[in-house]
Parts: sequence; structure tokens; C-alpha cells
Amino acid sequence: MSAKSILTILPLAAIMLYSCGASKESAKKLESANAQIQSLQSENAQLTSAVSDLKKQVSDLSTQNNSINTQFTSYKKQCEANEQQLKQVNAVLEEFHKNVAELIEKLQAAEAKFTDKGLEVYSKDGVVFVDMKDNLLYKSGSAALSPDGKDALGNLASVLNEFPKLKVIVVGNTDTVHVKGMKDNWSLSTERANGVVRVLSKDYSVDPERLMAAGKSKFNPVADNSTAEGRAKNRRTEIVLNPDWERIWEAVKMEKASQ
Repeated sequence: MSAKSILTILPLAAIMLYSCGASKESAKKLESANAQIQSLQSENAQLTSAVSDLKKQVSDLSTQNNSINTQFTSYKKQCEANEQQLKQVNAVLEEFHKNVAELIEKLQAAEAKFTDKGLEVYSKDGVVFVDMKDNLLYKSGSAALSPDGKDALGNLASVLNEFPKLKVIVVGNTDTVHVKGMKDNWSLSTERANGVVRVLSKDYSVDPERLMAAGKSKFNPVADNSTAEGRAKNRRTEIVLNPDWERIWEAVKMEKASQ
């Protein structure tokens, strides 16, 4: 080969060798780039999945929040309704307590002259009691009413007719001593209660639908029957003035119906 040919081949060989080296370097760069792309694609897929999970969590939380808000709104409405109902009942109770206080005051004023003769007015658990000893109401050992007893019942009736909603329960009580002429103490206690009811209704115009008579015989003592003093306390007629509790429940029912 001539020197001229050699000089021509050498530059070409050099170019080929350079091109070969450049191709390997480019391939490495391409391979590295592809690896980075794959890594980024993997990371992107993970991020996309994470975003999807977060969106689902947000959606679930939003649903839960809506449910809680709905429950809270319902609870709030119920609380407001209960509060309104309580106000209504409290208003009725307040009026009831005022009426009880007024009733006791009027009874005590009407029966003032009999308080030292065995008549007592008091209240317990919202119920008013007019307690009359037998020596005020009756002749000894009898169910017949005494003049003082009729007067005391007349004063009572004048107050009762001012409170037409009150229920009146007359309860006769005896001591343990059997009274001659009576079958037993049941008969005496019951007949005494009946006598009071008759006078209130027939003589003093108390509505008979408000009245109830009952006898407890010797089985409702307030003192020891072994002493004369205790037996005297047990011989009594209790007139129980029961308030109009139905009005309170009606107020509750009406409030519930309006909700």
C-alpha cells in the first residue's frame, strides 16, 4: 500500500473510532435517561395512587361530616323542643304552686276559728290536707255531724267552690276501739266519710263528681293507739284536695303534638 493510501485511511479510521466511542456514550446516556424516566413514572404512579387514596379519604370524611351535621341538627332541634316543653311544664307547675299557696291561705283564713278545736290545714308533696278530729266533726261514737262540724264543712265548701278543678277525697279514720252500734270500725270510718261527702254536696253545692268517700278504719294510724292521746289523734277525717295533675300532662301532650 502506498504512503498516500495509508494517509487517506488513517483519518477515516480515526473518525470511525471516535464515532464508535460517541455511540457507546450516547447509549449509556440514553439508558440512564430511560432508567430515570421509568423511576419517575413509578414515582408518578405511586403519587397518583396516593392522591386517589387521599381523595377517597376526603370523600369519606365529607360523608361522615354531613352525617354528623345532620345528626347534630336533629339533636339541636330535639333539645330546643325539649327546652320549650320544659318551659311549658314549668309554667304550669309555677301556676300550680301559686294556686296551692293561695288555697292553703284561704282555707286557713276560712277555718281560723276551728284551728284550736282540732282542725289543721297543711300540704305534702303538692297535695293539700284538711285534717279534722272527730271531736270537731261528730258526736261521740257516732257518724252524725255536730253543729261545729257542719259549720267547718260550710267554710271548707266556700273555698272548694272557688277551685272547681280540685278533686276532693274524704277519708275516715278510727282508733282501735270498737264502737257500740257499729258492725266494725270499717263501717264507722266509711259512714263518717260518706256523711261529710253528703253535706258538702247537698248542703253546700260542691259538685258531687269531684267528691270521693273512703274509710281506712283503724289501719292508718298517726299515733300510738295504746294511749288515750294517741287514739284521739287517730280518730280523724282527712279531706284530701288533689290538684289537677291532668292539666300538667295535657300541657306536655299538647306541646309534643305541636312539634
